Amino acid sequence: MEDGQYTGGPKLEPSVRMELYNPLSEGFWEACCYGHPRIRGNHNMSKVKLNAAKSALEGIPKSGPIGLGSGSTVAIFAEELGRLISNGTHKISVVPSSYQAYQLAVKHNIPLTNLDINPELIMTVDGADEVDKNLNLTKGGGGALFQEKVVASASKRLIIIVDESKLVDKLASKFLIPIEVLPFSLGVVKKKIKDMGIEPIVRQAERKMGPVVTDNGNFIIDLKFSKPIDNPEKIAVDLKMIPGVVETGLFIGMTDEVHVGTEDKAYIIKK
Repeated sequence: MEDGQYTGGPKLEPSVRMELYNPLSEGFWEACCYGHPRIRGNHNMSKVKLNAAKSALEGIPKSGPIGLGSGSTVAIFAEELGRLISNGTHKISVVPSSYQAYQLAVKHNIPLTNLDINPELIMTVDGADEVDKNLNLTKGGGGALFQEKVVASASKRLIIIVDESKLVDKLASKFLIPIEVLPFSLGVVKKKIKDMGIEPIVRQAERKMGPVVTDNGNFIIDLKFSKPIDNPEKIAVDLKMIPGVVETGLFIGMTDEVHVGTEDKAYIIKK
């Protein structure tokens, strides 16, 4: 371990194809990740997210079960999906990955299903906090990482919708890495995290005293690394091996497509 970071372990290097841009170009990722002024203002950001959502909509099936993720971009996707269903062009049902996703489905009259009825899903559409060059993800900013990963794992394809600000060279460049933990194990998990050279920060609730409580009744610890993660595959495994850690916000090797919205269009990064 060096400077609080793990080294070694297998490294994913999937063949990545991107429309319009070359994702393996260091200049492209640096421009997207470090201050390139592509997106300005709330109005433009809404347009960017709408473009990403509409791009993902073009690839959904006409019928069948899909997973519905969480977050602000997914909220726009859910609204557009509800329109397609109300128009009668699609017969889609969704497995919501969080209570927010459940409320979105109800709001937009999207039929609901679950993993008992449909243990295999055609696809899941979800957002992300970070996407690296290997299409690994940081997720869990909204606290729904555990159910999001379960729904994603049940899906034949995982489609991610983001704006360019979410593209990073390495995970933990912009966001802390969340893990969901059993409340009973909080003290011991924090100690083991510190022993790994990582700073654990228990996420505190807003407009409620005490920690954030997830949809599953657990706590969230946000992990502050001393530098961006070199080997997210190994760290994900090591964190998951700590008794009391329910799940991590590192989604490794799960993504099939990333739909990236811009002010006037969207482009797709594929494995």
